[in-house]
Amino acid sequence: MPTTTPAPQAADAQEVEALHQLIMQSLDDDQAVETVSIPLAGKSSIADHMVIASGRSTRQVASMAMKLAERIKAEFRRPVRIEGLPTADWVLIDAGDVIVHLFRPEVRSFYNLERMWAFGDAPPPPAMGQG
Repeated sequence: MPTTTPAPQAADAQEVEALHQLIMQSLDDDQAVETVSIPLAGKSSIADHMVIASGRSTRQVASMAMKLAERIKAEFRRPVRIEGLPTADWVLIDAGDVIVHLFRPEVRSFYNLERMWAFGDAPPPPAMGQG
């Protein structure tokens, strides 16, 4: 009886960490600006990490996104979804366990994802109606 290939399973913690490290190194190699990694494990079901970084221009943002997707596909043999590449103001790279947002600086400051996803790291909003 021929052997069958097992169905793909959810990535284990070691593989997720290796993917995260590859992403961080790739962005560093491509001179990303203000790279931030937000841990999501146990806080959100969408991914284990969210990485946010900026490029100096739409050309750099697009280049970083394409190189990152190629590196993930080559190293982990997993599909990568990319959105926003034509304009490259904000490019989303969905690598499954790690979500990457690449921005031009003005667009990044406008959306301020770091603040939105800062679980308990940001000061609480002022209480209303007290007094």
